[in-house]
Order: sequence, then structure tokens, then C-alpha cells
Amino acid sequence: MRARSILAMAALLFVVFGSLSCGRNTARDDEVAVLETNYGRIVIEFYPKAAPNHVDNFKELVQKGFYDGTRIHRIVKDKAGRAVAVQGGDPNTINGDPSTWGRGQPAQPTVKAEFSTTLKHERGILSAARKDDVNSATSQFFICVAPMPQFDGNYSIYGKVIEGMNVVDSMARAPLWPNTERPLDPVVVNRVYLTKREAATRSASANDHK
Repeated sequence: MRARSILAMAALLFVVFGSLSCGRNTARDDEVAVLETNYGRIVIEFYPKAAPNHVDNFKELVQKGFYDGTRIHRIVKDKAGRAVAVQGGDPNTINGDPSTWGRGQPAQPTVKAEFSTTLKHERGILSAARKDDVNSATSQFFICVAPMPQFDGNYSIYGKVIEGMNVVDSMARAPLWPNTERPLDPVVVNRVYLTKREAATRSASANDHK
């Protein structure tokens, strides 16, 4: 009887702690996004517990091919002139006038803010770009290349780069048009697709051994 009680207690603790672990807002989605760019390949994991609506919005857009052919149109820099993030996802960058890049399109659906109290804007974080209204996020995103604590609680974090930060770093070093944040040479997101984490990792490993 005592042995059975110990086993039952152990099983109960396993279930309880397993449930707590799954409830954390950093819980990982088994599905990842792969961004194939002219600079290289980037793999992003999602945080559906922290920002379910932002994750769903991004995935829906990916499935429609929305991001294919868009550009990284902005290299965000701090007051010292150091790159802190790269921004993309604006459909205007496909064939619109550069003066419209970053403005988005009026008909785009918006996503309400989902601010995390635990996730921080650290290197590699994927977050939703927006206008002054905190609930104005659409398709645009930015990826941090340096910690940006001033963004915490102001922008919705919904993922993180797990492979290809060297690619993001290269984008952040791209030369800019004078007096702008726009890359001089096109930084193009050729294709974005969703796949299982294991498949993305396996593909990266195969490429490393070529």
C-alpha cells in the first residue's frame, strides 16, 4: 500500500508540475516560421501563450503568402547610432513607392495589444510594430538585435529567432540611404513558410553538412 501511495503521489506531482510548465507564457509552439531571405535563412519560434492573437495573425498571413517578396524596410537605431532592430512586413514594400514603406495599408486588420509581464525585448525577440495606438498592429514586425527594455510593456512580443541571428545581424549592418533608416540595397524576404520545429532543425543541419 505504501509503495502504491508513493507512486500515486509521484504521478500527481508530475501532472501538476507539467500543467504549470505548459501554462507559462513562454511555452513553445511546435510550429516554427522559416524566412528565406536574400541574406540567408531565419527560423522563428512562437509564443502562443503570451500573444495568441498575434501568433495566429502572423501564421494566417504566412499561409496566404502575404510576406513573400516583402522587404526589411527599416534598420532601427538608438541615439548613439547603433542598430537595435530590423523591421519588415509592410506590403507596400513589394511594389509601392518607397515613401509609403512603413505606413501599411488602411484596409489591413488590426490586432489588439498583448503585452507580456515576463517576456523582455532581448536580442532575437520578434515583436509587433504598430502606430501610436497600442492596438494598431497589423502585419509589420521587428526583430531585436540588441536588448531594448524601453519596448517592454509597449510592444507585443510573440516569438524569437532560434536560428539565423547572424543573418539578422548582417541585415542590421546594411548601408542606408542618406538621412534615412532604409537599406540602400534591397533586403528581401523571398519566402516565408511554416513547418515543424524538428523539420526546420533537420533542414538546417543538412545544409551545414553540404
